[in-house]
Amino acid sequence: MIKKVLFLFVAVLAISCGSDDSGSDGNGADTFDRKVMLENWADNIIIPSYEDFQTKMNDLNSKTEVFVADGSAENLENLRTSWLNAYKAWQHVSMYEIGKSEELTFRNFMNIYPTSSTKIEQFVASGNYNLQLPSTFDAQGFPALDYLLYGISDAAVSYETVITDAHKDYLTAVVSRMKTLTDEVVADWETGFREAFVGNSGSTASSSVNVMVNKYVFYYEKFLRAGKIGIPVGVFSSSALPEKVEGYYSATNSKVLFEEALTAVQNFFNGKHYGSNTTGESLKSYLVDLNAKKDGAGLDAAINSQWESARTFSQSVDANFANQIESDKNKMLGLYDEVQKAVILLKVEMMSAMSISVDYSDADGD
Repeated sequence: MIKKVLFLFVAVLAISCGSDDSGSDGNGADTFDRKVMLENWADNIIIPSYEDFQTKMNDLNSKTEVFVADGSAENLENLRTSWLNAYKAWQHVSMYEIGKSEELTFRNFMNIYPTSSTKIEQFVASGNYNLQLPSTFDAQGFPALDYLLYGISDAAVSYETVITDAHKDYLTAVVSRMKTLTDEVVADWETGFREAFVGNSGSTASSSVNVMVNKYVFYYEKFLRAGKIGIPVGVFSSSALPEKVEGYYSATNSKVLFEEALTAVQNFFNGKHYGSNTTGESLKSYLVDLNAKKDGAGLDAAINSQWESARTFSQSVDANFANQIESDKNKMLGLYDEVQKAVILLKVEMMSAMSISVDYSDADGD
């Protein structure tokens, strides 16, 4: 309760002191060109990132077909590499739960972890499953592949001796489902949703900017901050839960995936074109236009500085988050704190400066 009161106090303070009217028409009206920002988001960031993800999913599908036909050690390593490349590309599109992605609950089908190894083995044994059902969220997507490619054997047992034809059939089904969903989302952006997204450039609660900012901050708070760090380290429970880290079975990729997601979030904030150093209109330039301040300096600079602090702190953490939690969880808690500090900057100060209301519930506090 005290935390909630403090949050409301900070929010009121931010609204009253956060910015002046340099980005207005002199009468307090916001004059920033939201449509230009939406065009940059769609044409230079979102669609290119989805298209790259689709390319990597196509490669994952091809590598799966090769491995199923010939389960050699070389083909297994090629498949694992393709899986990681696609998983890293996923970090750049996961935040865009809007349009067809929201309609399909894309993120739930692609990256709910921890995966249920028990459920997967039951499906493999029976050959009876329906991956379109929400009840199978935790038995498919990248986490299920993490288990299928790394979790069904240990270092003392050759992978090729334990993977069965039934496992390969399930592997094929999971990848095929992921590819189908990806193709649907990309096609939607390329054949109509882009125009609707850019055209809805107003400032109402249902406008594209307001909705996208809420989706973006929600992703940062719930999936990057809580999902990748807070839940496994035990911030929201009575004890640490290291088995809930992302990429648990591959063991060395949890930090890689976290850092990739942090880069994706920061690039979007700065309007950085996907795969390029060019930048366009963005949340950063919006804050600059509004002359939004934090402790006398630009709020945009404060947000970027906090992310750089988190990135620097991450260098001191084990590549395997589960190992780090088990050996010294205080260091993981330190990383969580660095990531958490940006939540207030985004959710309170940035959104207040832009006059965007939070439209999602805050279940675990700030």
